[in-house]
Amino acid sequence: MTSPPTTQPAGDRVPPGPPRGAAITLLPRMVRNRLEVMDQIAADYGDAARIPLGPKTLYLFNHPDHARHVLVDNATNYHKGIGLIQARRVMGDGLLTSDGDLWRKQRKVIQPVFQPKRTARQAESIVIEAEALIGRLRTHIGCGTVDMRQELTALTLGVLGRTLLDADLGAFDSLGDAFETAQDQAMFEMMSLGTIPLWLPLPRALRFRKAQRYLQRITDTLAAQRERHPGSDDVISRLIESARQEPDPRFGRRRMLDELVTLLLAGHETTASTLSWALHLLDRHPEVWEQVHAEAVEVLGHGPVTAEALHRLRYTTMVLEEVMRLYPPVWILPRIAQAADQVDGYRVPARADVLICPFLLHRHPAFWPDPQRFDPGRFAPDARAGRHRYAYIPFGAGPRFCVGNSLGMLEATIVLAMLARDLRLRTIPGYEVAGEAMLTLRVRGGLPMNVETAR
Repeated sequence: MTSPPTTQPAGDRVPPGPPRGAAITLLPRMVRNRLEVMDQIAADYGDAARIPLGPKTLYLFNHPDHARHVLVDNATNYHKGIGLIQARRVMGDGLLTSDGDLWRKQRKVIQPVFQPKRTARQAESIVIEAEALIGRLRTHIGCGTVDMRQELTALTLGVLGRTLLDADLGAFDSLGDAFETAQDQAMFEMMSLGTIPLWLPLPRALRFRKAQRYLQRITDTLAAQRERHPGSDDVISRLIESARQEPDPRFGRRRMLDELVTLLLAGHETTASTLSWALHLLDRHPEVWEQVHAEAVEVLGHGPVTAEALHRLRYTTMVLEEVMRLYPPVWILPRIAQAADQVDGYRVPARADVLICPFLLHRHPAFWPDPQRFDPGRFAPDARAGRHRYAYIPFGAGPRFCVGNSLGMLEATIVLAMLARDLRLRTIPGYEVAGEAMLTLRVRGGLPMNVETAR
């Protein structure tokens, strides 16, 4: 059941939702399957709902107008919320978790690295990593399965190192595992509402502290390497220069390392997740794979991939946009209301936890006919006409729109086209692919696939 926005001006209405006593069953269900619970609540209570979760009450708003209000029109009233607050134990006050003046300062430091004028150089780096991936995959033809989620994580880390850090991240072979442990801890703290002290010697906490130390060593190493060999116009150089301008050197160093950890996580995990879902959906929809393959052969040919050719991969881009509709890499945007507010006439108390959920919004039947169906044609130019601007927000919206969205789309487009041109990847028979809603929406437990040569 869904309800359109009302025009009632009074802000004293309370959103419907499960009774407070339902928290006893809701919390363990959220731990097991967050997506299922959120979907059920939206179906039962409509576009505005309260979710009792232990001592907290979450306010879920699931209409494009709600997203525009919280993320754009009144964005200054909504700071980063549940989940991202807990992620500060991993990322500190990086760009993903910080707010206010600190966030604005950090974004100003990093944003120039993502300027369009760098696109050609970034495309070359992506092609190099994609060619290396295809070379590795060819060795698996006829030789059993390969975990594509793991392979894509290695690829996106390699791209991140080449394009933004001017560093070889391949030397840190446990980096992906460390971030998986960190995400697991952040979501555990979100679900337990931070009630379990981190100092308790529980296996999860011990794994997290080990991962935290490992990430700290990596960022220290990257910063030390750049300080010894300055001159590159990359993120690390910009962060080092920004840190030098801080009156307190320790504060500047801490902010620099926080930003590096944030970039390492956000810079690879979202694209790896999108590409994993893309390969899964292409396998399930061979007619779509045929079109992506045909376009790749026509546009890219069998020679070197050029930046100019990428603009003609129109259908591949549509496919990726539809992938991110069904499986947005950032599946939820949590916020905390700084002052009391009204959203569509519903009262939002000060300090309330507010949720905008792209996973639900992208499947809203009022804006997406047959929303569960995979249909890249939704993103053809004529199909976009008249669609609500905030019905589709895979990179967020407003001031905190993802700074790396262009690079992420460039990377995903190049890699998917090159893979479809050269290889056919098939999920092993009987394997159930399911989503895992962590800080990103990834494929749970990996993506084992068989590798074949594209005809």
